[in-house]
Amino acid sequence: MIISKGNIFSSFSLRCGKNIVEFDRPCVMGILNVTPDSFYDGGSHVDDDSIIRHAHWLLDEGADIIDVGAVSSRPGAILLPPDEEAARLRNVMSMLRRELPADTIISVDTCYSRPAEAAVEAGADIINDISGGQFDEDMFPTVARLKVPYVLSHTRGLPSEMQTLTDYDDLMREIQFFFSERLEMLYRLGVADVLLDPGFGFAKTTDQNYELMAHLCDITTTFRQPVLVGVSRKSMIYKALGITPQESLNGTTVLNTIALLQGAKMLRVHDPREARQTIEMVGRMW
Repeated sequence: MIISKGNIFSSFSLRCGKNIVEFDRPCVMGILNVTPDSFYDGGSHVDDDSIIRHAHWLLDEGADIIDVGAVSSRPGAILLPPDEEAARLRNVMSMLRRELPADTIISVDTCYSRPAEAAVEAGADIINDISGGQFDEDMFPTVARLKVPYVLSHTRGLPSEMQTLTDYDDLMREIQFFFSERLEMLYRLGVADVLLDPGFGFAKTTDQNYELMAHLCDITTTFRQPVLVGVSRKSMIYKALGITPQESLNGTTVLNTIALLQGAKMLRVHDPREARQTIEMVGRMW
């Protein structure tokens, strides 16, 4: 289903530190994995020089936000102990703040409150939590205390077990109920800036991922929060096409186009230039 043009490129804003950042069209979140075992680029950006070089590349290619992850959350992955993750993120975030332009918006991809707080103290603007606050009961109170935007994601179970938890009575209804329930908890704590990530690839089969994509507008039209879509080079593409993650850029662009037409406001990607071009092309339709 394609929604009306009035909803596709409506503006939204995020409070990042002391500034309110306005976006008049969907924005691009560039992925910076500083872990050796991510599914696509694991091990590519683990030393200081390569991390800084890739961060600059993401910005040069058109990323509005850099999303830094120190732990792989791919299905089957084992999460790091929070203290170890916090130390890794603190060092990387401090380095990025020294080396990148002062107005760079940086997100931290973590599902534990201790690494999240360490990263924000070192300069992160946004907390991107793939667990939706389920892995750490202190995450929501920490987000409320830090007063930063929060990405609320849908999943079931830890990454090591999530692909065994894909039995839904009604996938779309259960995702919407999850968001409603968790949003109420966040609002009671005073968290005002929330984005929704329906969690493509997390506790969902390939067919369920495509069901979710086909009905994404059920989420973008039900909730007033901006919706983030992260399908970049994921298995729902390369398994469906019988290719590799390295060959999955074209499939990523196709799905990002469909997501934009249904009201997605943020694309989380490995390839910002192509995502930016996709936004530009969709925008020219109206």
